[in-house]
Amino acid sequence: MAIKAYNPTSPSRRGMTTQDFDAITTKKPLKSLVKIKKGPVGRNNQGRITTRHRGGGARRYYRLLSFKLEDGIEGVVEQIEYDPNRSARIARVKDNKGNYHYVLAAKGMKPGSKFSVGEEASIETGNRLALKNIPAGSVIHAIELQPGKGAQLVRTAGASAQLVAKDEAYGQVRLPSGEVRMININCMATIGVIGNEQHQNIQVGSAGRKRHMGFRPTVRGVVMNAADHPHGGGDGGRHRMARPPTTPWGQKTLGYKTRRRKVSNKFIVRTRHQGKRR
Repeated sequence: MAIKAYNPTSPSRRGMTTQDFDAITTKKPLKSLVKIKKGPVGRNNQGRITTRHRGGGARRYYRLLSFKLEDGIEGVVEQIEYDPNRSARIARVKDNKGNYHYVLAAKGMKPGSKFSVGEEASIETGNRLALKNIPAGSVIHAIELQPGKGAQLVRTAGASAQLVAKDEAYGQVRLPSGEVRMININCMATIGVIGNEQHQNIQVGSAGRKRHMGFRPTVRGVVMNAADHPHGGGDGGRHRMARPPTTPWGQKTLGYKTRRRKVSNKFIVRTRHQGKRR
C-alpha cells in the first residue's frame, strides 16, 4: 500500500495524505454480512459518556467479521474490501459449503487466494491453524486468548506477533508491544502480517476531516480554569504544572500503573516495558 499526497491548495491540504485504495477490488459490501451501526457517541448502555470527545461523523455500516471459524473450512478469496470501522482491509471468502465470510486481509492476500482453517491447512499466509501446528518463529496475527472464543489479539493494520517458543501446553508469543505472553497451544492464529501496513503514516491534516471520522474537539487542561481541571488556573504565564499530570477527576495519567491483581499476570513472561529495553 502506498500513501497519496494532496496538492497544497490550502494550508490544511499541505502535508495531508490519504490511503491508496488500489488494492480494494469492490466498493459494495455483501448485504448479508453488514448491519446498521449507531454513531460512535462514546456512551454506554446507560447513556452515560464513558469516552469523551466522540460523536457525529459519517454514517457507516458494520461488517460482520468471522473471528471464529470452524475447522475444515476451505475457501477462496473473492474480494478485498474497505472497512470504515477498522484500519485493516477485509477479505470476502466463499467457503466450500457456499457460505460467505469476512476475515482480516493478510498482507499479500488477493482475489483468487486460497484460504483454509484447521489442522490440514498448510503453513501459508492467510491460513488459520492452532498454535500447536504452527512452527516456532512464525509470524502470526488474529490470535485467540481462549480456545474457541475467537481472535482477540493483533487485529490492527500492519500488526503481527511472533511465536517464539512452544511446549506441551503453552506457546510463547511476542506481541507488537514487546510483551511475551503464554497462550494455550490449542488457540487459533492466522499466518502472516495484516495488510494496509502504511495506515499509521497517514496525516489527517485538518480538523474537519477529524470530525468526519467521529472525533470532537479536545481542550487542554492547562488552558482551563482551576475549577474545571487540576491543570487549570494561573496568571496567564508559563504553563507549568505543580503536580503530576492527571485526568479532570484527579486520576494520574503518566507513569501510573493501572494493572492491579490481574488473573492473567501469571501468563506474562516478559512485560511490554521490559520488551522496549531489549
